[in-house]
Amino acid sequence: MLSEDTLNALISSNTDYHYQEYSLIEYGSIKKDILNFFDEPPYHVIFAGKKEIEFVLKVMGKINLIFPVVQSLDYFRQHDVYTYRHILMVFALSILLLKDFLPEHEERLDWLAAGPTHDIGKICVPMNILGKKSPVTQTELDKLKHHSIAGYVLLSYYLRDAGHPFARVARDHHEKKDGSGYPAGIRLEDLMIEIFAVSDIYDALISPRPYRSVSYENRAACEEITAMAERGEISWEIVKALIAHNRSSKPHYSECVVSKEKRGAPPPSNFYGIIAKEENSSE
Repeated sequence: MLSEDTLNALISSNTDYHYQEYSLIEYGSIKKDILNFFDEPPYHVIFAGKKEIEFVLKVMGKINLIFPVVQSLDYFRQHDVYTYRHILMVFALSILLLKDFLPEHEERLDWLAAGPTHDIGKICVPMNILGKKSPVTQTELDKLKHHSIAGYVLLSYYLRDAGHPFARVARDHHEKKDGSGYPAGIRLEDLMIEIFAVSDIYDALISPRPYRSVSYENRAACEEITAMAERGEISWEIVKALIAHNRSSKPHYSECVVSKEKRGAPPPSNFYGIIAKEENSSE
């Protein structure tokens, strides 16, 4: 990670350039694409109600993003549709969950708009690694994990603020409450960032990925996240809110009872977590 002095010097070098801003909802095909993604299971249940979709679109209509950010969305849409879809759905799901925990949500666009930027650091990861269909090596995994720091540095530079919510979400969305995450292994205590973290995990489980033949079934994905809460890695309140939105009755998360029975199973041919030997390695 860059030292604080080096990062501040980098930010200070970006004082004169003015970035053009674009309306998120009006940019390219984003509105059309996200509405199409809402129709796919399990999001067709989560966003089944008209008020949920209208709320997300209303928030999107208030968000303007600088050119480097929307340019990154163009890049992923053209070269890595997995990441493009993931970014938009983590954004939409986080907005829904943030509404549950943030009473003044409509006044906090600084947090609400962080979704489309959380994985911007993946533009620094080679496409042959992002799209790899076989197990990654440790070196490749390290490059994948570097995206959180890369996103933090990029957004700190573009936004001229290392403490900006966008930059913090990009840096910390893989941290855990028990300190078992990365890049710094800190104990994640910021509820807002944790909402993005849980949304990121959930969408990664239920979405298509190059490294497995099929996605997790929704029940299995919810059980994986429930198990993480049981281990103290993520907050029970956020898990309950996520599962409440998965139910057609849409109970308030405080009234949602989460079953601890495990009946789901990981999908077959799933290479996640499997580390391949380095080339030319004798081990």
